[in-house]
Amino acid sequence: MIDCHSHLADEAFKEDIDDVVARAIAAGVKQAIVVPEGEFQFRDVIELHQRHPEFILPGLGIHPVQMGESGNFDRSALLSDWTPQVIASIQQHKASICCIGECGLDFTPYYIKSAGDKDEQRQVFKHQVDLATQLGLPLNVHSRSAGKHVIDLLANAGAKKVLLHAFDAKVSTALKGVELGYFFSIPPSVVRSPQKQKLVEKIPMENLLLETDSPALGPEKQGRNEPSNINISCEYIAKAKGISREEVIDTTTRNAQALFGNIPH
Repeated sequence: MIDCHSHLADEAFKEDIDDVVARAIAAGVKQAIVVPEGEFQFRDVIELHQRHPEFILPGLGIHPVQMGESGNFDRSALLSDWTPQVIASIQQHKASICCIGECGLDFTPYYIKSAGDKDEQRQVFKHQVDLATQLGLPLNVHSRSAGKHVIDLLANAGAKKVLLHAFDAKVSTALKGVELGYFFSIPPSVVRSPQKQKLVEKIPMENLLLETDSPALGPEKQGRNEPSNINISCEYIAKAKGISREEVIDTTTRNAQALFGNIPH
């Protein structure tokens, strides 16, 4: 299995990352794509890849929610976050990263502090879409409370290689992404999310991937999630689709290989 979206550079794994990786491998996870939430994690993500080169595939990008002066993630991404240094770092590592991300839009009202925040988020996202196209890399996309806006922007920009992780919009909106050839990854929180259960029911297997979003979106709301829990996503999809676990693994792995170029066949 391939965990197509995780945050193993998060502080939650600082003390036991090697054990987390070992548990994942023992649980049947072949690789995990690890994305940062901002430039402050770029080095950590790359170092994790160097530490576990066969298991961790890195992505680099700017999340639509960033750390404010309080030290908490409480503000919208701004154009000032999309710096020449960020661009240079992504270009420097283009041979080893498998995607641009985590990037996207987040229009949750709590993070929108001023009238211009949504527009700046869009611009930061569009810059990353353009860079991904330039480098020939897929996008690993966040779209909380902004599913339709994300798909519209991607379509207008001509984006072809897209993963919409933990998509939270309506099924009808998701199906527009399916028409565009986009992929949707399902986290273990599917077992407690009627919305994600509807997505699994309606989205074709040819457009589904597995993810954990570790340490978030686990089967229990407050518990730390980790890549070994990807089995929960796999088993839920198998039951919902009426197919075998092996078929889910085979199809989602082939989908991941088609989307992310440096996953071995």
